[in-house]
Amino acid sequence: MPRTVIGGLVQCAAPITDPAAPIEKVKEAAIEAHIPFIEEAGRRGVQVLGLQEVFNGPYFCPSQDPHWYDLAEPVPGPTTERIGQLAKTFGMVIVVPVYEREQAGVYYNTAAVYDADGRYLGKYRKNHIPHTSGFWEKYFFKPGNLGYPVFDTRYGKVGVYICYDRHFPEGARLLGLNGAEIVFNPSATVAGLSQHLWKLEQPAHAVANGYFMACSNRVGTEAPWNIGKFYGSSYFVDPRGNFLAVGSEDNDELVIAEMDLDMIEQVRRVWQFYRDRRPETYAPIAELR
Repeated sequence: MPRTVIGGLVQCAAPITDPAAPIEKVKEAAIEAHIPFIEEAGRRGVQVLGLQEVFNGPYFCPSQDPHWYDLAEPVPGPTTERIGQLAKTFGMVIVVPVYEREQAGVYYNTAAVYDADGRYLGKYRKNHIPHTSGFWEKYFFKPGNLGYPVFDTRYGKVGVYICYDRHFPEGARLLGLNGAEIVFNPSATVAGLSQHLWKLEQPAHAVANGYFMACSNRVGTEAPWNIGKFYGSSYFVDPRGNFLAVGSEDNDELVIAEMDLDMIEQVRRVWQFYRDRRPETYAPIAELR
């Protein structure tokens, strides 16, 4: 019997980005902006849905304003459990990226995964943290410490990679080795150098590892930082590198694609990248230089 899964991605502009606004107001506005798309996904039969990076707020990392630490909350916590209830309502797996507070002064860029019955399955913490012009993420996020988990959901085995992670093929391969069939990459990336790479790197991960990738990006510009335009273009790509669905550059929207998970086996029988690996030769890649 064919293993066909309907996937969805939400791309959305942050409604409130003013650092002077109360954090709870910022958070609630962002969640309320996403709920109609989650509900639409449920009506349209989406089985596996991904939200964008830190979906319940703006991308605050162009600043070094400690005000934004207050956006962080435990995972599981109030926001993720709220979305988990929607997962249960619609019988839909949901990847929920938020700003996580583990304890005082310890924060992560995290994505929780909820199964279609609303159960919390676990979380991924972003491993690669940039610190470059306009992206002062090391101020806000500790590097992930949970490895590259894969979650066995009702509709397939789901992995997560977050934004800047996509520049590193090592973790993408580990997700494949851990059994991922669909890898979600929630992002917040603006026009410029990254836009060219946006449609190169992740299809390459899909082809090199023989799985589907679901890549989401927000839209709009966010004052007061104005580091550039978040260009949307959320998409699904299959293990052959074919784009299955692509979002617009400007609009809040739900992007939907049908994924035939049987293709994974078909592709891996042609391209035997797992059979032909030479891990005994790779030790130097893990050495500090």
